[in-house]
Amino acid sequence: MAELLARVVPVRAEEDFDAPDFDADFDVVRDEEGLVDERPDPEPPRLLAVFEAAVRFAMFSTVVGPHPMSHSCHTGPRPHDLRRRGSCDAPAMVALFHHNTEPTRRSGASPAWWAMTQVDRGLVRLLGRLEVTGTIPPELRDRPGLIAANHIGMFDAFVLTAALREAGVNPRFLLTAGLLDTPVIGWGLKQGGSIRVDRGKSNVAEAFTRTIDALRSASGPVLVYPEGRISRTPGLWPERGKTGLARMALAADVPVMTISQWGAHEAVYWGTERVNSWRDLMPLVTSGLRAIRDRPLFRVHFGERVDLSDLAAGKPGDAVRAHKRIMRAITDDLVPLRADEPDTPRFYDPTRPTDSTSPWRPTA
Repeated sequence: MAELLARVVPVRAEEDFDAPDFDADFDVVRDEEGLVDERPDPEPPRLLAVFEAAVRFAMFSTVVGPHPMSHSCHTGPRPHDLRRRGSCDAPAMVALFHHNTEPTRRSGASPAWWAMTQVDRGLVRLLGRLEVTGTIPPELRDRPGLIAANHIGMFDAFVLTAALREAGVNPRFLLTAGLLDTPVIGWGLKQGGSIRVDRGKSNVAEAFTRTIDALRSASGPVLVYPEGRISRTPGLWPERGKTGLARMALAADVPVMTISQWGAHEAVYWGTERVNSWRDLMPLVTSGLRAIRDRPLFRVHFGERVDLSDLAAGKPGDAVRAHKRIMRAITDDLVPLRADEPDTPRFYDPTRPTDSTSPWRPTA
């Protein structure tokens, strides 16, 4: 998702940090939405509310499956006044929508983002089959934390969004400023509680403090790709990655979980570095249509919490040690997901560069 939007939507040029105390690739994080759980959601315009209700009703009644709102004018939970009314008019639909999205509001996501994630689930089911193993412990679902995932393709952010929602977690991301400034999608991501990432050189110490404050105030775990980009190794094993995630976890003193995934690379080609015309989108479209036909299996595994209890922020070498543990945990859980493809992916993407190496790839 991130790479596709970055290629289609121009992102203003920004410089990376190069201060000696932090990685040159460290991302500054700023949560412009504030503490989402401490501020009531504004009442959406009636037209938007009707649209949200219609999307939810349509999605759940068609591609997503049974749910409390199916045939909601006749069955299912609804306010007492709607039971008496027994109609499907717009006010009834709006009331039903807000009544049934209350858990999503409490988790820090707006009804609009909730509706967008349901559309995402439908898209994932259209292009393939989702298989989720492992769990996120209930005590970690609604508290600040970090989830580190391997990055294997253009479509894997959509797959992870669906998997997180299935696990009962509101999908939140660390995203660049350019992505959050895009129309519709960027607005929805902000509504979901995703954290803004800016790059610059003005004040690294202040930037790092904002990062920690944003993580500590999040109302749930935040997904991060420690590799920073889609893997360009021939075998699609994780790249070396960056220690920024490890530094943030130690400084904020938040738990770290991992996600290992395989199969999402078969849904959509890597494509081109930049999208300049409709011709650049054709590989993505044709590969997506092929996925609809072949329905690849998207495997997502939620790993255990990574033990960083013996490491401390600011202690020389501990950020590197934490990063190694996180990347090895991702790789260890990835091995059984691709047991029949230990060397190179069976699926060949002619557009994906293969000019990198993986220090984490199992040697035996």
